[in-house]
Amino acid sequence: MAKQEEDVPITELVRVYVPATLPLLAFLRTEGRLGNGAIEAHAVTPALREWYAEGDEEELEYVAFTRAAQGALQLLRYDVAAPRRRVVVSADVPAATLVREDVELGSSTVRLPEPVLMSQVASIHVDGAEAMEAVAAAAEVVEEALAGDPDAQFTVDGAEDHELEWYAVSELDELI
Repeated sequence: MAKQEEDVPITELVRVYVPATLPLLAFLRTEGRLGNGAIEAHAVTPALREWYAEGDEEELEYVAFTRAAQGALQLLRYDVAAPRRRVVVSADVPAATLVREDVELGSSTVRLPEPVLMSQVASIHVDGAEAMEAVAAAAEVVEEALAGDPDAQFTVDGAEDHELEWYAVSELDELI
């Protein structure tokens, strides 16, 4: 482990991508945390590295980010009141706190035992207004797509054609 001066250990941080919705962003803004307890996120895991042996770090991060965006679709499916915009919160958390959720080859899923704090948030990514129709359609069929339905996958792919917009943490008030 790397050490700071006076033998104080440096905490290794890992970038995680947390699926969210606009109401969850409002909660983050008012409560200073994302979630109330353990939450699922995506990160570059050993299983993901092994599966994408040829991918560089940026490509692996994109895979984890894309999976978080798909997780946001699942959240939207069950929160019918949420605006139809995917949200992914990028955060830097201590590596030692991550729990690998799934050891399946290629998995990027991790569990965070505690909510993500506002101070850990690096950036926020949200669909633009032009993506809302495609995202709404994808949210309706995301579970079917994950189960292997090719028509549903085509609809989900339509939402994934829209890139999420990047926002600094300081822009959170404007997003809500």
